[in-house]
Amino acid sequence: MSPQNSAPVAVITGAGTGIGAATAHRFAADGYTVVLVGRTKATLEQAADDGPAGAPMHPLLADVSDPAAVTSGMDEVAERFGRLDVLVNNAGVAIPGTVDRLGLDDYRTMVSTNIDGVFFASRAALPHLRASRGCIVNVGSVAGLRGEWGQAAYNMTKGALVNLTNSMALDHGDRIRVNAVHPGVTLSSRFLREALAEGAPLRRRLVERVPMGRPGEPGDVAAVIAFLAGPDAGYVNGVHIPVDGGLTASNGQADLYRTSD
Repeated sequence: MSPQNSAPVAVITGAGTGIGAATAHRFAADGYTVVLVGRTKATLEQAADDGPAGAPMHPLLADVSDPAAVTSGMDEVAERFGRLDVLVNNAGVAIPGTVDRLGLDDYRTMVSTNIDGVFFASRAALPHLRASRGCIVNVGSVAGLRGEWGQAAYNMTKGALVNLTNSMALDHGDRIRVNAVHPGVTLSSRFLREALAEGAPLRRRLVERVPMGRPGEPGDVAAVIAFLAGPDAGYVNGVHIPVDGGLTASNGQADLYRTSD
């Protein structure tokens, strides 16, 4: 292995924007060689350009829902850099809709990305992670731990990710740690930043439920992912960490003792 490839290698799926891009930047700052996986070349290149100056960040076009493409991509990473240490399964799609109102194409899109994509990327990475005694961090959602209105299929896919994480932690924990983070509402897109701007009605409704009084930032989630992937979490396997400002600490009841609006 050449000296320039001695750094640990992390693959981040869905790395073009939001939590994926923030995670790629965090890993690059922590000294990893980072491979940013996604389907849109321009966003991957922009995310790489926005990373720490001089950091080794490498875009890789691949659709995680395509088993042949993602297997080829993981093999390419291992061959090019001589190792693969961390897989962050971040790629995901959220399309609102109830069971009776969600279009079939939208349903299939979420299943193929949110479930198939994690399964296929993990399967492709496992041989390389086994060799390095690496780890997997899955990016779920509080929607996989508790239900939420108007997101039936999305909730279903993120619930499946919870038990897939558990199963992989059991099956592969002798050599590969597998854990998950579960973000709450996070300012990971322009739409959410506008919808949750200071003074917006939706932000007020959110703040009423989140003890910390604010939505999350992508960097908040990236920091927990980096911890789970790092040596300080060396005996952590099969855990689920909500990154939600305390939202899931509640039983869902309104604050009965609050007297002001």
